[in-house]
Amino acid sequence: MTTTLITGANKGLGFETARRLIAAGHTVYVGSRDAARGRRAAERLGARTVQLDVTDDASVAAAAEAIEAEGGLDVLINNAGIESRDADNNVPGAAEITADAMRRTFDTNVFGTVRVTHAFLPLLRRSPAPVIVNVSSGLASLSHVSDPSSPAYAYPGVAYPTSKAAVNMITIQYAKAFPDMRINAVEPGFTKTDLNGNTGTQSVEQGAEIIVRMAQVTPDGPTGGYFDAAGTLPW
Repeated sequence: MTTTLITGANKGLGFETARRLIAAGHTVYVGSRDAARGRRAAERLGARTVQLDVTDDASVAAAAEAIEAEGGLDVLINNAGIESRDADNNVPGAAEITADAMRRTFDTNVFGTVRVTHAFLPLLRRSPAPVIVNVSSGLASLSHVSDPSSPAYAYPGVAYPTSKAAVNMITIQYAKAFPDMRINAVEPGFTKTDLNGNTGTQSVEQGAEIIVRMAQVTPDGPTGGYFDAAGTLPW
Protein backbone atom coordinates (compact mmCIF):
# COMPACT_ATOMS: atom_id res chain seq x y z
CA MET A 1 0.00 0.00 0.00
CA THR A 2 1.37 3.41 -0.99
CA THR A 3 0.95 6.16 1.60
CA THR A 4 0.75 9.72 0.34
CA LEU A 5 0.65 13.13 2.00
CA ILE A 6 -0.77 16.11 0.11
CA THR A 7 -0.35 19.57 1.61
CA GLY A 8 -3.19 22.04 1.13
CA ALA A 9 -5.53 19.20 0.23
CA ASN A 10 -8.85 20.25 1.75
CA LYS A 11 -9.94 21.90 -1.52
CA GLY A 12 -9.01 22.58 -5.13
CA LEU A 13 -6.19 20.72 -6.83
CA GLY A 14 -5.10 19.03 -3.62
CA PHE A 15 -8.58 17.64 -2.97
CA GLU A 16 -8.96 16.36 -6.53
CA THR A 17 -5.49 14.81 -6.45
CA ALA A 18 -6.40 13.05 -3.21
CA ARG A 19 -9.62 11.73 -4.73
CA ARG A 20 -7.81 10.33 -7.75
CA LEU A 21 -4.98 8.74 -5.77
CA ILE A 22 -7.40 7.11 -3.35
CA ALA A 23 -9.19 5.64 -6.36
CA ALA A 24 -5.79 4.34 -7.52
CA GLY A 25 -5.27 2.55 -4.20
CA HIS A 26 -3.20 5.04 -2.20
CA THR A 27 -3.72 5.72 1.49
CA VAL A 28 -3.89 9.52 1.47
CA TYR A 29 -3.34 12.04 4.23
CA VAL A 30 -5.14 15.31 3.64
CA GLY A 31 -2.81 17.99 4.97
CA SER A 32 -4.77 21.08 5.95
CA ARG A 33 -3.88 24.23 7.88
CA ASP A 34 -7.42 24.28 9.29
CA ALA A 35 -8.01 21.03 11.17
CA ALA A 36 -11.81 21.15 10.89
CA ARG A 37 -11.74 21.72 7.13
CA GLY A 38 -9.23 18.93 6.80
CA ARG A 39 -11.47 16.53 8.71
CA ARG A 40 -14.48 17.40 6.56
CA ALA A 41 -12.49 16.91 3.36
CA ALA A 42 -11.07 13.60 4.59
CA GLU A 43 -14.54 12.35 5.49
CA ARG A 44 -15.79 13.17 1.99
CA LEU A 45 -12.82 11.43 0.40
CA GLY A 46 -12.36 8.44 2.64
CA ALA A 47 -8.89 9.75 3.49
CA ARG A 48 -6.89 10.30 6.64
CA THR A 49 -6.23 13.81 7.86
CA VAL A 50 -3.38 15.66 9.53
CA GLN A 51 -3.25 19.28 10.65
CA LEU A 52 -0.34 20.86 8.81
CA ASP A 53 0.51 24.53 8.38
CA VAL A 54 3.49 24.65 6.03
CA THR A 55 4.58 28.01 7.49
CA ASP A 56 4.86 26.66 11.05
CA ASP A 57 7.79 24.51 12.18
CA ALA A 58 5.93 22.96 15.12
CA SER A 59 2.90 22.07 13.01
CA VAL A 60 5.05 20.37 10.36
CA ALA A 61 7.08 18.49 12.94
CA ALA A 62 3.94 17.24 14.68
CA ALA A 63 2.50 16.07 11.35
CA ALA A 64 5.68 14.16 10.56
CA GLU A 65 5.61 12.49 13.98
CA ALA A 66 1.97 11.53 13.57
CA ILE A 67 2.44 10.00 10.12
CA GLU A 68 5.59 8.18 11.22
CA ALA A 69 3.69 6.69 14.15
CA GLU A 70 1.03 5.38 11.78
CA GLY A 71 3.51 3.63 9.50
CA GLY A 72 5.50 6.06 7.36
CA LEU A 73 5.29 7.78 3.99
CA ASP A 74 6.00 6.93 0.35
CA VAL A 75 4.82 9.99 -1.59
CA LEU A 76 4.92 13.67 -0.65
CA ILE A 77 3.02 16.19 -2.75
CA ASN A 78 3.96 19.77 -1.93
CA ASN A 79 0.76 21.37 -3.16
CA ALA A 80 0.05 24.19 -0.66
CA GLY A 81 0.60 27.58 -2.27
CA ILE A 82 -0.58 31.17 -2.39
CA GLU A 83 -0.77 33.97 -4.94
CA SER A 84 -1.36 37.46 -3.57
CA ARG A 85 -4.21 39.41 -5.14
CA ASP A 86 -5.90 42.66 -4.12
CA ALA A 87 -9.60 43.25 -3.40
CA ASP A 88 -10.25 43.63 -7.14
CA ASN A 89 -8.53 40.32 -7.89
CA ASN A 90 -5.51 42.03 -9.42
CA VAL A 91 -1.97 40.73 -9.05
CA PRO A 92 0.57 43.30 -7.77
CA GLY A 93 2.99 44.16 -10.55
CA ALA A 94 6.56 45.36 -10.45
CA ALA A 95 5.56 48.89 -9.39
CA GLU A 96 3.36 47.68 -6.51
CA ILE A 97 5.16 44.64 -5.08
CA THR A 98 6.82 45.05 -1.69
CA ALA A 99 9.42 43.00 0.15
CA ASP A 100 6.80 42.08 2.76
CA ALA A 101 4.47 40.73 0.08
CA MET A 102 7.32 38.75 -1.44
CA ARG A 103 8.18 37.36 1.98
CA ARG A 104 4.61 36.17 2.60
CA THR A 105 4.51 34.40 -0.74
CA PHE A 106 7.91 32.80 -0.26
CA ASP A 107 7.05 31.67 3.27
CA THR A 108 4.34 29.38 1.90
CA ASN A 109 5.52 28.53 -1.60
CA VAL A 110 9.27 28.21 -1.04
CA PHE A 111 10.13 27.96 2.65
CA GLY A 112 7.02 25.84 3.19
CA THR A 113 8.16 23.39 0.53
CA VAL A 114 11.59 23.12 2.13
CA ARG A 115 10.16 22.94 5.66
CA VAL A 116 7.83 20.05 4.80
CA THR A 117 10.34 18.22 2.63
CA HIS A 118 13.02 18.42 5.32
CA ALA A 119 10.66 17.10 8.00
CA PHE A 120 9.50 14.14 5.92
CA LEU A 121 12.82 13.15 4.35
CA PRO A 122 13.59 10.58 7.08
CA LEU A 123 10.27 8.85 6.41
CA LEU A 124 10.65 8.98 2.63
CA ARG A 125 14.18 7.58 2.78
CA ARG A 126 12.81 4.47 4.46
CA SER A 127 10.29 3.90 1.65
CA PRO A 128 11.18 1.38 -1.07
CA ALA A 129 9.94 3.79 -3.77
CA PRO A 130 9.92 7.39 -2.49
CA VAL A 131 8.41 10.16 -4.59
CA ILE A 132 8.18 13.92 -4.16
CA VAL A 133 5.98 16.06 -6.41
CA ASN A 134 6.43 19.83 -6.13
CA VAL A 135 3.48 21.73 -7.58
CA SER A 136 5.07 24.52 -9.58
CA SER A 137 3.61 26.69 -12.34
CA GLY A 138 4.13 27.45 -16.01
CA LEU A 139 4.93 30.95 -14.78
CA ALA A 140 8.12 29.53 -13.27
CA SER A 141 9.53 29.00 -16.76
CA LEU A 142 11.97 31.82 -17.52
CA SER A 143 11.82 30.71 -21.14
CA HIS A 144 8.06 31.20 -21.35
CA VAL A 145 7.77 34.35 -19.24
CA SER A 146 10.45 36.09 -21.33
CA ASP A 147 8.97 35.02 -24.68
CA PRO A 148 6.53 37.60 -26.14
CA SER A 149 4.76 34.84 -28.06
CA SER A 150 3.93 32.92 -24.87
CA PRO A 151 0.73 33.55 -22.88
CA ALA A 152 2.90 33.65 -19.73
CA TYR A 153 4.62 36.80 -21.01
CA ALA A 154 1.54 38.90 -20.19
CA TYR A 155 1.47 37.94 -16.50
CA PRO A 156 2.41 41.10 -14.52
CA GLY A 157 3.07 39.62 -11.08
CA VAL A 158 6.48 39.29 -9.47
CA ALA A 159 6.05 37.31 -6.25
CA TYR A 160 4.26 34.19 -7.49
CA PRO A 161 6.41 33.35 -10.55
CA THR A 162 9.59 34.12 -8.64
CA SER A 163 8.56 31.78 -5.84
CA LYS A 164 7.73 28.99 -8.26
CA ALA A 165 11.02 29.45 -10.11
CA ALA A 166 12.66 28.88 -6.72
CA VAL A 167 10.59 25.72 -6.30
CA ASN A 168 11.98 24.49 -9.62
CA MET A 169 15.55 25.01 -8.43
CA ILE A 170 14.73 23.28 -5.14
CA THR A 171 13.44 20.34 -7.18
CA ILE A 172 16.65 20.05 -9.18
CA GLN A 173 18.91 20.26 -6.15
CA TYR A 174 16.95 17.74 -4.10
CA ALA A 175 16.80 15.34 -7.06
CA LYS A 176 20.59 15.48 -7.39
CA ALA A 177 21.06 15.00 -3.64
CA PHE A 178 18.70 12.00 -3.43
CA PRO A 179 19.08 10.00 -6.65
CA ASP A 180 17.12 7.06 -5.23
CA MET A 181 14.02 9.25 -5.01
CA ARG A 182 11.85 10.46 -7.88
CA ILE A 183 11.54 14.23 -7.35
CA ASN A 184 9.83 16.38 -9.97
CA ALA A 185 8.12 19.73 -10.44
CA VAL A 186 4.78 19.92 -12.24
CA GLU A 187 2.70 22.61 -13.90
CA PRO A 188 -1.03 21.88 -13.50
CA GLY A 189 -2.06 24.60 -15.96
CA PHE A 190 -4.28 27.63 -15.44
CA THR A 191 -6.83 25.89 -13.23
CA LYS A 192 -9.95 27.43 -11.75
CA THR A 193 -9.22 27.51 -7.99
CA ASP A 194 -9.43 29.90 -5.06
CA LEU A 195 -5.71 30.65 -5.52
CA ASN A 196 -6.39 32.71 -8.64
CA GLY A 197 -9.84 33.96 -7.67
CA ASN A 198 -11.39 31.20 -9.81
CA THR A 199 -10.21 32.90 -13.00
CA GLY A 200 -8.59 29.76 -14.41
CA THR A 201 -9.59 28.31 -17.76
CA GLN A 202 -9.54 24.61 -16.92
CA SER A 203 -11.10 22.33 -14.31
CA VAL A 204 -9.43 20.84 -11.25
CA GLU A 205 -9.88 17.45 -12.90
CA GLN A 206 -7.72 18.62 -15.80
CA GLY A 207 -5.21 20.34 -13.54
CA ALA A 208 -4.73 17.36 -11.24
CA GLU A 209 -3.85 15.01 -14.10
CA ILE A 210 -0.09 15.71 -14.17
CA ILE A 211 0.14 15.75 -10.35
CA VAL A 212 -1.50 12.33 -10.14
CA ARG A 213 0.67 10.97 -12.96
CA MET A 214 3.94 12.08 -11.37
CA ALA A 215 2.83 10.89 -7.92
CA GLN A 216 2.70 7.39 -9.40
CA VAL A 217 6.05 7.50 -11.16
CA THR A 218 8.04 4.28 -10.81
CA PRO A 219 11.64 3.99 -9.55
CA ASP A 220 12.90 3.93 -13.14
CA GLY A 221 10.93 7.07 -14.04
CA PRO A 222 12.17 10.64 -14.46
CA THR A 223 13.60 12.75 -11.68
CA GLY A 224 14.73 16.36 -11.49
CA GLY A 225 12.30 17.33 -14.24
CA TYR A 226 9.64 19.96 -14.92
CA PHE A 227 6.47 18.69 -16.57
CA ASP A 228 2.97 19.57 -17.65
CA ALA A 229 0.32 17.24 -19.02
CA ALA A 230 1.86 17.45 -22.50
CA GLY A 231 5.44 16.67 -21.50
CA THR A 232 8.67 18.39 -20.47
CA LEU A 233 8.71 22.16 -19.98
CA PRO A 234 11.67 24.48 -20.58
CA TRP A 235 13.22 25.99 -17.48
